[in-house]
Amino acid sequence: MRAVRLVGMAALCAVIAGCASKAPEELAKAPPPPPPVVAPPPPLDIAYAPQDAVVVTGSRVRGDAVAAERSYFVPPVIVATDPGREQYDGKEVSPVKLTVVEPVSTFSVDVDTGAYANARRFLTQGMMPPKDAVRTEEMINYFRYDYAKPKDRSQPFTVTTDVAKSPWNAGSYLMRIGLRGYDIDSEERPPANLVFLMDVSGSMNSPDKLPLVKTALAGLAGELSPQDRVSIVVYAGAAGLVLEPTNDTAKIRRALDSLSAGGSTAGGAGIELAYRVAEDNFVRDGVNRVILATDGDFNVGVSNTKALIELIENKRDSGITLTTLGFGQGNYNEAMMEQVANKGNGNYAYIDSALEAKKVLGEEMSSTLFTIAKDVKIQVEFNPAVIAQYRLVGYENRALREEDFDNDRVDAGDIGAGHQVTAIYEVVPVGSKGWIAPRKYEDAPAAAAQAKLAEAATVKLRYKLPTSDTSKLIEQVVASSAFKTAAAPQGDFAFAAAVAAYGQVLRGDELMNGFGFSDIGTLAGRQDNFWRQEFLRLNALAGSMKGG
Repeated sequence: MRAVRLVGMAALCAVIAGCASKAPEELAKAPPPPPPVVAPPPPLDIAYAPQDAVVVTGSRVRGDAVAAERSYFVPPVIVATDPGREQYDGKEVSPVKLTVVEPVSTFSVDVDTGAYANARRFLTQGMMPPKDAVRTEEMINYFRYDYAKPKDRSQPFTVTTDVAKSPWNAGSYLMRIGLRGYDIDSEERPPANLVFLMDVSGSMNSPDKLPLVKTALAGLAGELSPQDRVSIVVYAGAAGLVLEPTNDTAKIRRALDSLSAGGSTAGGAGIELAYRVAEDNFVRDGVNRVILATDGDFNVGVSNTKALIELIENKRDSGITLTTLGFGQGNYNEAMMEQVANKGNGNYAYIDSALEAKKVLGEEMSSTLFTIAKDVKIQVEFNPAVIAQYRLVGYENRALREEDFDNDRVDAGDIGAGHQVTAIYEVVPVGSKGWIAPRKYEDAPAAAAQAKLAEAATVKLRYKLPTSDTSKLIEQVVASSAFKTAAAPQGDFAFAAAVAAYGQVLRGDELMNGFGFSDIGTLAGRQDNFWRQEFLRLNALAGSMKGG
């Protein structure tokens, strides 16, 4: 067996050597060694371990690598904890804009869903989620809607717009923009080079953390094709490679099952090593992605969010993307998880159960992994002669400057195969009572706006194909007649509006006019989809806690 060099402390190496000298049956009886005293890690100096060696730095090493594989559906044991130490980066609710002053709204698309699952975790434990933890667009985009499929792949997604009367503000309307990416069959998916980057530090030592990480990633391993390869990198007080690239599902699951938690958290070193492993095994014209599974509680080395974002930004141009999977509670750093995924051209999900793991890493794996359009931006220009006021529901931390839309050097969100993106504006037509009273000295709309009264708004989208650095433009007009004929939202639109209201009410949006959880349940209506039925139960649960 070739030598294995690992970043870490001498005491940890002694622990590993001691474990290697014992038979598996002796290890099974022996108590685990105490965690070593952790010092800041030295510069990375790591050689790959052989595939049949399971070596963990910064945590205990188990010699019985042929442990029984975990069932994919084992639910974690969750105990409610005080969320006071959890970290969120909430933004203020988007303000109302006067169209005559600010007719243009620009933002990056978002396909993350983590905020919905995280809020579900709080509610099922009998707590209302912190307002800063709620991002309404991630609530809306957790669900799928009835958008038309692309007819061909000349354009990677369809664009749907529709209008309905607002259920919570008389005189205002909801304008929905929906994107739907084309689907790919599993046989079409290009080969994937995946690096599982796993936090095995002491903070992960609870049932809803490392055991659930193993369950989630073992499930993803079961979805691999013969052309895919998986590597496993772990980090605690230091970082190490425990599994070289393989598509052997049993070997991947044995390696996962061998891991246990202990030590401090050198997350920056782990990210550096994971990218190095991904670069060494880069698949041209394939999927190259690091999948980070952690509670985000980095406390050794590069540990603050700003420094981590800079590290990730320096790596994204290499063609390697980053997906973050959040786990746990109490010390969960959601702010870091969401932001580094955005900067890594990937996506963020929160895993609160084995069922959610199956949804994210099984049913939605193709959209999670295979990008069909990158740097996707949306810009809406409202006609001030038709629309007096508007506000974008959610997307507060995705806002872009108007000049960013045409600038191909500005990074934005990516869309995967089968992904959907939904954005909802609440708008007030000219002549209706809005949130802001008319101004005494306000100018009338310009002649150019008056000359195009048939157009209420123009929706523009910019995107790049995965292999291109030059964006393409899509434009679509929303007719003024859509507002004149609009009725109350029905069916699919009604459910999307209900989810939007749910997010805004959880956020404490003061423009919801007393629209509460019982109203949301009525608006959503009866549902036969499992996830939509769960939404109704969560909404009712929130209502019972808040008294309606």
